[in-house]
Amino acid sequence: MDDREKNEELRPTKMRGVVFPKAKYGVIAAIIIIVVVNLIYYKDFFKSLIN
Repeated sequence: MDDREKNEELRPTKMRGVVFPKAKYGVIAAIIIIVVVNLIYYKDFFKSLIN
């Protein structure tokens, strides 16, 4: 328990109540953003593949 209490005290007082999202959600969001940006950037290329 002592280690956990020490870790909590390392955070600034204003950030103690902030709940951070899990890291996997950040990875998923980053992948989605990359895919969407690439689809927008290369949309002419994908249209030429279909035709």
